Amino acid sequence: MELKLLNAQGQADGTTPAPETLFGREYNEALVHQIVGGLPGQRASGHAGAEGPDDGQALDPQAVASEGHRPRARRHVVEPDLAWGRPHVPELADENFTQKVNKKMYRAGMTSILSQLARDGRIAVVDGLSVDSPKTKPLAEKLKAMGLESVLIITEAVDENLYLASRNLKNVMVVEPRYADPLSLIHYKNVVVTKPAIAKLEEMWG
Repeated sequence: MELKLLNAQGQADGTTPAPETLFGREYNEALVHQIVGGLPGQRASGHAGAEGPDDGQALDPQAVASEGHRPRARRHVVEPDLAWGRPHVPELADENFTQKVNKKMYRAGMTSILSQLARDGRIAVVDGLSVDSPKTKPLAEKLKAMGLESVLIITEAVDENLYLASRNLKNVMVVEPRYADPLSLIHYKNVVVTKPAIAKLEEMWG
């Protein structure tokens, strides 16, 4: 499996190998629907795997939004000594969640989503992503130049500048691998993952 590689300017720079265990799975629509519906605070009736009306994508963010499914909160993951608070994320230990989805199913659902996003060309890899200042405008301009106005960024660590610069961008969310969830993967039009973050995702879900 190869994923699109972006350079520091956001331009396509060939491809990079990606683990088949994460990005080479078949798409299981019923399972994806189940794990999204099983997330705490989400409506179980939402249809997470509907095809888009025009492009035939198996994962359509507009279909998710139309059913009332949106990421519960911006989960900017930071070091615990920073005073931004811990985000709420679905935990496999939550009683209501484990009644519907066990760890094996959740892992399979996550890899199913990642694999379909890869086939749809909605995942790109970067060596790393950082900003020089905590200002929102430069980051917004950078992402726009990269064609990433709606994007989930999965990075091995979220530094203070990146957190502060992204927090007011409603179509941008930055998370560490452990806080990536199925709903956010589906909701955003694009997903950008740093190379070190891929290694973390493979450790978790591969």
